[in-house]
This record gives sequence, structure tokens and C-alpha cells, in this order.
Amino acid sequence: MRCVIARFPFELTKAGVLESMKGVKPEPVTGDSVIIGRRHYPAKQVGQIITRQDRRDFSSGEVLRAMARLGFTCPTAPEATEPAETAETAETATAKIVDPVQRASALLGAPSSV
Repeated sequence: MRCVIARFPFELTKAGVLESMKGVKPEPVTGDSVIIGRRHYPAKQVGQIITRQDRRDFSSGEVLRAMARLGFTCPTAPEATEPAETAETAETATAKIVDPVQRASALLGAPSSV
């Protein structure tokens, strides 16, 4: 099947992808992933191996689109949601933390996206 990744056309087959990924140890998944066989691979790792290009040259969306068209399962990363906690529960949670750096980090909270 013809797939375009990083503006380059590739003739990919499911068997070809399985062969390319055989023996490749999956990296820890922190974002979008592709399930190949029984293993979960990060989308960027799969794209790098099947295209032989640098990971900065393509997006994970391009790889996910191509892999989904070939019949692989491509779970996307869950969106980060902030927990709805009150000031009382935050103070209670920070009281249990012994390390001063962790306590200060918990009091400041997670960074907000710009």
C-alpha cells in the first residue's frame, strides 16, 4: 500500500512492517503507539525503522495513519486532565510528602500549558 510519510512515498505492507520490527525492542511508550504483534511501540520508533528517516522529519500522526490503513491497532495517548481537587485535599496530600522538594513541587502544582 502506498503511504506518504514526511512527504516521501513508501510502499508498505503489513508483512513488511512485521519483518522490519522483528527483533526490535520497544522503547517506553509515552505518547501515541502502535501495537505490532503483542508489543506496544511508540509511533516515532516505528516510523524511524520503516522509513529509515530521523524522527524529527515526520509526525506521529503520519505514522499512525499509515499503520491504521495497514490494519495495525494504534491507540492514541490519553489527554492530560487536571484532577478536580480542593485546596484542603491538596494540603492533605502535601502534608504526607516528606521530601521538601517534592512538597514544594506539589504545592506549586503542575505547569499550565501556554
